[in-house]
Amino acid sequence: MEIEVIKFDNLGRGIGYINNKIIFISKTVPGDIVDVQITKDKKNYYEGKLNKIIKPSSLRKNIICPYFNECGGCDFLSISISEILDYKINMINELLTKNKIDYQVKKIIKSKENYNYRNKITLKIEDGIVGFYQNDTHHLIEINYCYLANKEINNILKDIKVLNIKNGTITIRCNYKNEILLDIKTEDKLDNIDVLVSKYKIIGIVVNDKCIYGDNYFIEKLDNFLFKVSYNAFFQVNPFICKEIFKLIKKNTNNSLNVLDLYCGVGTLSIVASTNAKKVVGVELIINAIKDANFNKNLNKQNNLEFICADTKDILNKIINDYDTIILDPPRSGVPSKVLNKIIDENINKIIYISCNPHTLVRDLNLIKDSYKIDEFIILDMFPNTHHLESFVILERK
Repeated sequence: MEIEVIKFDNLGRGIGYINNKIIFISKTVPGDIVDVQITKDKKNYYEGKLNKIIKPSSLRKNIICPYFNECGGCDFLSISISEILDYKINMINELLTKNKIDYQVKKIIKSKENYNYRNKITLKIEDGIVGFYQNDTHHLIEINYCYLANKEINNILKDIKVLNIKNGTITIRCNYKNEILLDIKTEDKLDNIDVLVSKYKIIGIVVNDKCIYGDNYFIEKLDNFLFKVSYNAFFQVNPFICKEIFKLIKKNTNNSLNVLDLYCGVGTLSIVASTNAKKVVGVELIINAIKDANFNKNLNKQNNLEFICADTKDILNKIINDYDTIILDPPRSGVPSKVLNKIIDENINKIIYISCNPHTLVRDLNLIKDSYKIDEFIILDMFPNTHHLESFVILERK
């Protein structure tokens, strides 16, 4: 079936129409004329699979990755970085307009590297094949190189098969010293660990949450800060953009402010804020993250800082008094309305909202727009060559 691709949707898929009914097709570019196979027929839309490109869009460029057309790991290796950045700005602005939020984003901070920037990847292993799933399927595409992962991760990726894992998952993390931390989930017995250890700077191997070699964490360094990163801890995957977030945190804090950092994780932003702020308190539900946060506090010698292990929505009533600024860096699900309403009620002056999910971010901005205005909205290209992005929003009390 021949279709012209009109634009991208907010998941990076191409959009076309069949008899006025929309169809979404991954790996296509606006301006492409393509042959498509319908894979899903829903009431209001189709989903399709690209069979072949009949006439390529003028936006298309040569694809450097041999796995791109099948692999579900990234979206946009077929167009230029400038086109991707324009897409991300337009996508955010369309969401804001749709939700009647009176602001148009103009600023985007580019990544220093558009390839080999990720310090962490997670791969599936099935019947000894290592790779990523094909888009919207559980069909595994075998790879031995990922253009988004940093070079040391790609080096060890080529040798992962020596472990003889038949089925499972493996997460590979790498720090500023090119030290490797492996997190493996499998029922299989690992072989040849010594082969990898002799060839790479492996600092730890964790299998099914049990450390079988070295340590279950490493130390990451960003600017002059040091952070303990455990094998299962959240940490930003793009070190350059993470440093840019640090700059923005410093810019928006000063030594007269008391700062409350909700969803603080291992304390990364709390520690950065504490170098400027009068006092910082971080709140996080996961106890292991709080242990790491306190470790990081001592590692960076910050004394105007406290961490509390609690569910934000349960403890907020007890601690929210006397804070000038709140940092929100929630999971993809966003901030519960109960928490946002409490912030509104307490008349907090400034909110710094950092988000990796534009949809829940805009939902939350819509809830508080009568009480807070957007002072600044910056997109950070945390995930080049994908449709994903990071948002940094400064909200001031009206």
